[in-house]
Amino acid sequence: MNVTETLEKAPAKLNLSLDTPFHHHDGSEEWDMVLTSVDLADYVAIKTLGRNGRIKVTTDSGFLPNDHRNLAYQAAHLLATTYGRKEAINIHIEKHIPVAAGMGGGSSDAAAVLRALNRLWELNLDQETLCKLALQIDADVPYCVCSQTAHVTGRGEIISQLPKLPAMWIVIAKPKISVSTPSILRRINYTEVQHADTQALVAAIQRNDYDGVCETVENVLTPITSRLYPTITHLKEQMTRFGADAAEMSGTGPTVFGICRKQSRAQHVANGLSGFCREVHVVRPVSLHTDFEQSSTPVR
Repeated sequence: MNVTETLEKAPAKLNLSLDTPFHHHDGSEEWDMVLTSVDLADYVAIKTLGRNGRIKVTTDSGFLPNDHRNLAYQAAHLLATTYGRKEAINIHIEKHIPVAAGMGGGSSDAAAVLRALNRLWELNLDQETLCKLALQIDADVPYCVCSQTAHVTGRGEIISQLPKLPAMWIVIAKPKISVSTPSILRRINYTEVQHADTQALVAAIQRNDYDGVCETVENVLTPITSRLYPTITHLKEQMTRFGADAAEMSGTGPTVFGICRKQSRAQHVANGLSGFCREVHVVRPVSLHTDFEQSSTPVR
């Protein structure tokens, strides 16, 4: 039996900026976001063997589905059916990214499966092709294929990679609540949304301007989620009180992150939060090293 296997890192993502300018006619959101990846990651082990076409997902977390509802399962099924592969696929996910946290854990796991199977099966798919496939799974998966700081627009398919962020440390706090992304998105009132100036954040990153980044992080969904879960507002306030230069919610929440210039300040913030939130991490931005060229990737 021919068995091939690999281990793929799946970094968490954070929304440094999140705006949704309008709804498309099909109900999907138009996005205008700056995403970055951090060194908090799941590890996805992928093994292919035999030719019975079975996909099996296991995890060390009790909070993840192991069937077609799991995005990693969907990624394996999509690539296998698209390219006529009949091998059995075993996927094991070692979870470190909090579940239902607004940090793209499921999307990053799916992207890891796409990258791994592309390599194991020697499909030689380029970034644009993988991102086009990824969009069929979830809006965050195309970005997670690359996992490098980027300006993301469209339905999540237009990825313009940005320079490395200015030197910084990030404190991540996940309160003990879970947020349903669809339920938050249904609450968006486009006549009331105060849109973010994402382009100002892009410009600050391009200038390597730490203060400019801190001044322009913004998430237009924060008021929606925090009305349902006031803990989010409290966490943001505590982060800035303990010394973070900026604090914002990621995705639809409930994770809140704070930006600090130095590790010592970030650790001070994390220590201060320990009485308010059990799940706190101090991380740094990372770029996932791939063989892809750095470019804008439109997927139609």
